[in-house]
Amino acid sequence: MAAPALVALAHGSRDPRSARTITALVDEVRAMRPDLRVEQAFLELSKPSFQTVVDRLVKAGHDEIVVVPLLLTEAYHAKVDVPSAVAAAGARHPGLRIRATSILGLEACFLEVLDVRLREALRVARVRELDALVLAAAGSSDALANQAVARLARVWGSHHKLPVTAAFASSSPPATGEAVRAFRAEGRRHIAVASLFLAPGFLPDRAAELAVEAGAIAVSEPLGAHPEVARTILARYAVGAVELVPV
Repeated sequence: MAAPALVALAHGSRDPRSARTITALVDEVRAMRPDLRVEQAFLELSKPSFQTVVDRLVKAGHDEIVVVPLLLTEAYHAKVDVPSAVAAAGARHPGLRIRATSILGLEACFLEVLDVRLREALRVARVRELDALVLAAAGSSDALANQAVARLARVWGSHHKLPVTAAFASSSPPATGEAVRAFRAEGRRHIAVASLFLAPGFLPDRAAELAVEAGAIAVSEPLGAHPEVARTILARYAVGAVELVPV
């Protein structure tokens, strides 16, 4: 019996860098599991669309699909958009067994990726000293999603023994610029910002712009295509594939 196909489902963006990053990430997944049929898809704004990919897989003979949402927090896209898309795909293809897994979420191993990206940014900026950190995320109207980012920021700060503030690019205060200025008001001058985004786009760019305007000495790139992120996708897939097995 063939293993279920894996669809890595991202939100999508008008920024072409976002789709290129998702492609590179999915290539990492394929390299780790060349035995699997692995496809990327997007909810909106980028191609291929989720429904197009599902149609393609069904036409190729796949009757089981595990969808891994490439989302970091349990906000609107995770709670509404993904379930709706998966339900629509199931309705279009009677007999198809399709299941969405838990989102990527905010795994502790992603802090290692943040550190890698931040070290790259600090090296480019020729920075050797830090006295505060800002963890920049998308932000949500869902308070629980923002609280999850704040918890991760506390864990990260404890690891580095530095003060850390979570900041958000939309929906919720503080913005990255506000967070940087608050640290500067305390007398801290060497403040770096880590981008807790999966891929480049408008929100990461805006967060970086505001941080630099406020005096941040370095801003990292998003998590992007990294083996730890790819391994997390495969871990979610493994659980989803087991849940497709009839009891």
